[in-house]
Amino acid sequence: MNELKEKIQESLNSSLKNKREIELSTLRMLSAAILNREKEKRFKTTKEKPDLKEEELVKESQLNDKEIIEVIFSEIKTRKEAIFEYEKGERQDLAEKEKKELEVLKKYLPEQLSKEELKKIIEESIKKVGAESIKDMGRVIKELVPQIKGKADMSEISKMIRELLL
Repeated sequence: MNELKEKIQESLNSSLKNKREIELSTLRMLSAAILNREKEKRFKTTKEKPDLKEEELVKESQLNDKEIIEVIFSEIKTRKEAIFEYEKGERQDLAEKEKKELEVLKKYLPEQLSKEELKKIIEESIKKVGAESIKDMGRVIKELVPQIKGKADMSEISKMIRELLL
């Protein structure tokens, strides 16, 4: 088991013992999402490499930290969308619950880049690829992602690139 997955499991056990309901339910959902992604990966691996032994298959289908961070970002995106919808429907109680879940999930992300750091990296990437208009956004993102994956929200990145290219 990798480091991040172990950390999530330890926190889940701790929240169960200490009866922290929101944290417990959020981490259970996160664990289920990770397990589902591992099942998808295992299925794909069995199609690509049908002659793998069971223990090799299990080992190969385990998610690494980067893949787990992708799952966490996916869960965060779901919470943000739910918060927006609940607030639009004037259901503050449900929006607050989602916000608390969002805070729990953020604890398992690597340290996020500040807006200033992010803007500097984006500006460097724009110069490097010679981007001049919004049509070059794809090239900028392709250059950026390996540097900042997991350290910033992709919607925030897209918004900043648009502002800088327009």
